[in-house]
Amino acid sequence: MHLTRLALTDFRSYPAADVRLEPGVTTFTGANGQGKTNLVEAACYVATFGSHRVAADAPLVRHGAERAIIRAAVAGAVRDSLVEIEVNPGRANRVRLNRVPLPRPREALGVLSCVLFAPEDLAVVKGDPDQRRRYLDDLLVALRPRYAGVRSDYERIVRQRSALLKSARARGGGIPRGLEVWDDQLVATGAELTAGRVDLVRSIRPHVARAYSAVSGTASDSALRYRPSFRGENEPDPEPGQLAAALREELAHRQGAELDRGVCLVGPHRDELELSIGGLPARGYASHGESWSMALALRLAAFEVLRADGEDPVLILDDVFAELDAGRRGRLAELVAGAEQVLVTAAVGEDVPPELSGARFTVAQGEVISG
Repeated sequence: MHLTRLALTDFRSYPAADVRLEPGVTTFTGANGQGKTNLVEAACYVATFGSHRVAADAPLVRHGAERAIIRAAVAGAVRDSLVEIEVNPGRANRVRLNRVPLPRPREALGVLSCVLFAPEDLAVVKGDPDQRRRYLDDLLVALRPRYAGVRSDYERIVRQRSALLKSARARGGGIPRGLEVWDDQLVATGAELTAGRVDLVRSIRPHVARAYSAVSGTASDSALRYRPSFRGENEPDPEPGQLAAALREELAHRQGAELDRGVCLVGPHRDELELSIGGLPARGYASHGESWSMALALRLAAFEVLRADGEDPVLILDDVFAELDAGRRGRLAELVAGAEQVLVTAAVGEDVPPELSGARFTVAQGEVISG
């Protein structure tokens, strides 16, 4: 699949923008702060209904405007689609697919698939576990959009259960009324989410290993393992029934600690995706270059499992080449050059390897100029 048009109204720095796109490589160049990343951020928002830069929608709306509008025309192997999103901070967003309003925005998930490489990816390797959980969940939703509902339901359950534990602690302890109901929901939904994650880790593991060697240019071993919040040293089997039993057992075991602390200590929101290079944890031990190679390998693995469904996702390289040494630049370019559509942003055109030649746009003072 590929984008054929991206039109913005009051999105970030753009009062209005309308860009026509073709398959192959398209590069957006311009000085920092001119809006290059805003363009690709909008494209990814169509694919995920979220931003890789901010957690809330308010910063996406241009200062002084009440809402932002994103229109994306997508050419797919089976059909062409038009997705229109009205971003309304503090209120429900509105989404239309082929001019038809959708009662639930997430029904448009899957129309566009993107894999984004960005400087923020380094946090997936070096940052806290929530960064790695987000990587897994975002990819899981991209592969199987129904997991958007599972993820949303689980987050709601954790919030409600945590509020109940906190209120019980404030009252002086004891098992609060209704905790068993929330336990049942956490077990059912948490087991489903964990099963999806574990199965995904098994799918991407060989892709990560191959991509790491290709990007780093070395034969260093890289590995990843899913470590759940319940007891056990081995990666669990992705069987929901077994996972539910393990979660329920761990909830009973940790109930006292949860009541004492007033927080939810068990479930996939406490799990970890462990990354290692050469037998050592990547977080804390990997060099800057090794960390970048692992971060790129995770994105390349995402691209491979998504394209296995029959269509290449749109590949976006957002200001990545400035962060890489010459060797990694060239190797990454060789690996992605054959994708159906690649969107690149760079402050300096010379940072983009020659393997990624194609259409060029200049971004300056809120305008996107071809050539």
